[in-house]
Amino acid sequence: MPSRLIRTIGPELLRDISALATGILIVGVSFGAIATAEGLPWWQATAMSALVFAGASQFATLGIMTTGGGLLAGVAAGLILNMRHIPYGMAVGGLYWTSLRSKLLGTHLLLDQSTAFALAAGEDRRRARIAFWTVGATVFVVWNIGTVIGALAGQFIADPAVLGLDAALPAILLSLVLPALRDRPTLLAGLAGTAIALVTSLFLPAGLPVLLALLGLVVMWRGTKPKEREAAS
Repeated sequence: MPSRLIRTIGPELLRDISALATGILIVGVSFGAIATAEGLPWWQATAMSALVFAGASQFATLGIMTTGGGLLAGVAAGLILNMRHIPYGMAVGGLYWTSLRSKLLGTHLLLDQSTAFALAAGEDRRRARIAFWTVGATVFVVWNIGTVIGALAGQFIADPAVLGLDAALPAILLSLVLPALRDRPTLLAGLAGTAIALVTSLFLPAGLPVLLALLGLVVMWRGTKPKEREAAS
């Protein structure tokens, strides 16, 4: 059974997913620990991870609500952050938009990571579908396990942030995207998006700088040849 699973998923994809899962688990522990340290009951933190299942939105909502921002402000921040899922669905929705059950599960598993891995498969739809479902399901499981562990341990940690747990996931994601940065248009698009996000974060609320960073893709589009643009349109 394990050998068959490896053949189906592929050793390279399985390796990358394992590295990603490690980071997701640590950040899930961080969320659970911070949530309970801020006074949120463990079962509410666990329910949020299972039902909302959106790490950035969960952290944003928790941060706003625990600093006096109120429920509506927290929900609004989460909605702003999740607006990025609209282009995600347009890009990879065809992989799971086949039946009602598939639509419901696929929409819940539509993440930054599952979208990125699916798109990395290129024109190979079978590999893209395997990547989407495998990454989405893996992240869901380890994120919720991490939340439970963190929620139970949160009462013993005075300040989870000092452990640096929140830096684990960005480090893992950076290591995964580094190979793609060898492509000059991709590198320029990434640098442009980063610059836009950093500058706008000085005066815009959390969530909007991330969305505006997508403007960096204009650099990649302008760097393609006219024939390639026509083929993509």
